[in-house]
This record gives sequence, C-alpha cells and structure tokens, in this order.
Amino acid sequence: MNKIMDRIGEIGVVPVVKIEDAKNALPLGKALLAGELPVAEITFRTGAAEETIKRLNKELPGLLVGAGTVLTVEQVKRARGAGAGFIVSPGFNPEVVDYCLENSIPVTPGINSPTQIEMALKRGIKVVKFFPAEASGGLPLLKAMSAPYGDLKFIPTGGINRDNILKYLDFEKVHACGGSWMVKASLISSGNFGEITRLAREAVSTVLGFSFAHLGINRPDREEALKTAEMLKRFFFMEEKEGNSSFFAGNSFEITKSRFPGTHGHIAVAVNSIPRAVAYLKRKGINILEETKKEKNGKIVAVYLDIDLAGFAVHLLEK
Repeated sequence: MNKIMDRIGEIGVVPVVKIEDAKNALPLGKALLAGELPVAEITFRTGAAEETIKRLNKELPGLLVGAGTVLTVEQVKRARGAGAGFIVSPGFNPEVVDYCLENSIPVTPGINSPTQIEMALKRGIKVVKFFPAEASGGLPLLKAMSAPYGDLKFIPTGGINRDNILKYLDFEKVHACGGSWMVKASLISSGNFGEITRLAREAVSTVLGFSFAHLGINRPDREEALKTAEMLKRFFFMEEKEGNSSFFAGNSFEITKSRFPGTHGHIAVAVNSIPRAVAYLKRKGINILEETKKEKNGKIVAVYLDIDLAGFAVHLLEK
C-alpha cells in the first residue's frame, strides 16, 4: 500500500466535495483544516474541479487533495496536472485504472461485485472503493462479498454519514469511509464555512472516539494499593478487583502496586483505533513512547503518550 493510501487510512474519513465555483476552494480547504480533517476528494462532477484542485494544492500544502468521479484518462491527466494526489473512480474503468497504474498514480476504483474485485486483484490493487455503499446492500453485502478476498481493503462511499460510519470502520477490511455530509454543496455555495468546520471536527471526533477510560493512582507497593482500593470501596461502593500489577476499583480507578509513569498516576483515554488516534495526535506534535506499547495478536491495544498532564501521564486504550 502506498503512502497516500496509508495516510487516508490514518485519517479514516474522506470528505467528498462537489464544488460549483473555484472561488470557494480556499475557504473550503481552510475550513476542513480548521476542523482537523486534512483531506478532500474533489469530484469531477462540475467544471470547477480542476481549478479547485489547483488552488488547494498550491495554497494549502497541509491538505491532501485528490480527484473523484474520474471517468476518463483525460480527466486523470487534468487532475494530476492540477496536483491531485490520488484518483477515485465511481466504477471499474479498465482504461482509467490501467493508465493510473502505468503512471504510478494512486487510484481507488469503484466496485460493488466480486467480478470487479477480481479485476482489481489481478492488477495488484490493495484498496478499492465500495460504491454506492448503502444502495448496494451496505455493510452486510460488503462483509459477505469480501469474505473470500483476504487482505483487500475497502473505502465505502455513498450513504455514509455520522450515524453509520463507525459501523463500517469497525469492520477490519474497511480502510476509511468517504462521505459528503460535512461538505454539502449547499454549505459551500452559501459560504457557510463555519458550519463545515464544525461538521468536519464532529466527524473527526466521531471517528476517533476519545473518551475517559479510568484514572490511574500511583502507589509504592501492594499494601498501599490495597488500602486505597478499599477506601474507594468503603466510601463509594466501588468493588475492588486485583490484577497482576494493580487493583481496580469499579471501572474508573486503577491503583498501581508500584510506580507507573506520571508523578501522581495516569489518565487512560479510550479510542476507537489506536493507529488513527496516534496519527491524529502526531499531527498535533504529540508522540508515543515506543517502549510502552502493549500488543495483542499483533495489534497495539495500549500505549503511553509523551506528555504530562498536571502530573499525570496519559495512555491510550483501544475500545
């Protein structure tokens, strides 16, 4: 998988944009960046697509810009000439796909049948677009259709929204989702870029799913940890449960039997996907402490961040 596809997977959601006037390109791009959503698929459904891609690519280098609804090789050439980093087609057009592959252009062709999947696999494609996702049968169809095809990843698009995106992203074969609910054409044409920022931020928050998991309290040994756990049980009816390295009091407190990272303890934050959360935090200058990674079945399930929050370390837990 190439770096652009990796980046799209880390973000998790791709705004699919229909824009009528290129004058709105920069306000749109700035609105997406302000909403922490640094990617846009500009569809070739209007005459403004090429110029929009050109302006965004030139003025906003932090935004990953691609071209969607690409139907012909000529459109591929125009999109790449304008600076599009990736190409998305609604169906599997062999002429378009083969041209992109021959010219090392990242391409995500649309599929909704096993025949089209096998056309992609024959060409060594690792990520395809499942379109139109909901109208074709949604997640049940995708699960059934993808079962024989190993490591192939999908980007469902069409009918994806804030209410159903997590159902798709929870499926291990979904790489990311495409959607237009945060960049509706009416919001762009009316200049309501503040609402686009709000909806973009909401989409990112939904995908990441940050939530409080528990508070860790550092104690020097088992005896002191047990005392603290018993106090929480006595005062607040929180049943204690002993683990290998700590006690838990209810679901909200972990009392360690030795000093863990953090002066006072740690704050555990639950997330939908640790890789997506880590990529998001890295864009904000926050990194992980590699030596603290915990893995299960080859997957990271917990990791500490390189930040201190009022004397507390912070670590991520995958839900």
